[in-house]
Amino acid sequence: MVLMNDARPRSTQPDEDPEAASLRARLRSHLLAHLPEAGDHVSALPGLALYRRDSPTEPASMLYEPSVGFVVQGRKRVVLGSDAYEYDAAKFVLTTMDLPTISHVLEAHPGRPCLSMMLKLDFALVQAVGGEIDLQGIAVTDDTESGMAFGHMPTELLDAFVRLLALADKPRDIAIMAPLVLREITYRLLMAPSGGHLRRIARQDPRYDKILTAIAWLREHYAEAIRIEALAEVAAMGVSTLHHHFSAITHMSPLQYQKHIRLHEARRLLLTERLDATSAAYRVGYESVTQFSREYRRLFGNPPIRDISLLRGDLKEQRSKV
Repeated sequence: MVLMNDARPRSTQPDEDPEAASLRARLRSHLLAHLPEAGDHVSALPGLALYRRDSPTEPASMLYEPSVGFVVQGRKRVVLGSDAYEYDAAKFVLTTMDLPTISHVLEAHPGRPCLSMMLKLDFALVQAVGGEIDLQGIAVTDDTESGMAFGHMPTELLDAFVRLLALADKPRDIAIMAPLVLREITYRLLMAPSGGHLRRIARQDPRYDKILTAIAWLREHYAEAIRIEALAEVAAMGVSTLHHHFSAITHMSPLQYQKHIRLHEARRLLLTERLDATSAAYRVGYESVTQFSREYRRLFGNPPIRDISLLRGDLKEQRSKV
């Protein structure tokens, strides 16, 4: 596993720009007002979710959707394929497709909780703003191929997020003002050095559209046995070309991606439809329950029944706090 941690994130940043420090303080104040205790909060703003953790968490498997997320306070770690990334308030993470990851909070305690935000991407808006950037002839280097990229948090982007979150306290303004701020955020992401893959999506680059087609097919047909030749045909690519670009973007092979999707769906079935492990294994395409249990435990840390029991216990505990 490779730890990608150029200029290792720090909890304190004495050389931080005073304007950025002030903006971050305002964000912390807003987040603490909306998150008086540990948990998740879906805000009134389109696609914006807020998170608070009062202590470090165990690594957990989760699916990152197309989004931009960042830590306002604390530190997190995300593992994608064989690469691991640590980041704090100095950086944001940009995800441009559904990616199975392992994620956990590294730094948090009740007096200084880990506070973070995640905003889902609107690809129609990405393409509209990207088209305008191209019409203006603004030159930006597309130096990022990965479907997940980490970038330095510029003051302008931080300021836009402060204004977006402030709208949560002004419901009357959301319908008119939120689209304007979301447009600015989209522009800042497209212009960022780490926004290369997002710009390719905005331009509907055929190569990346083909990988997205392959991913969509895997998401829809996760329970089916697949041949890489058939998937290459779906994507209209050669087998070696598909492997190369799929791995570069998702940090895993198509078969590894399918396995992650299968296991995430099995977990959902166990939790929400209360299937037993055998039924869930067969439903998502496994022929061997033993293999299913082994791979489930490897990904989620516990065998299926214990994992679901723990999740249901956590849910009951959360309900009791509401």
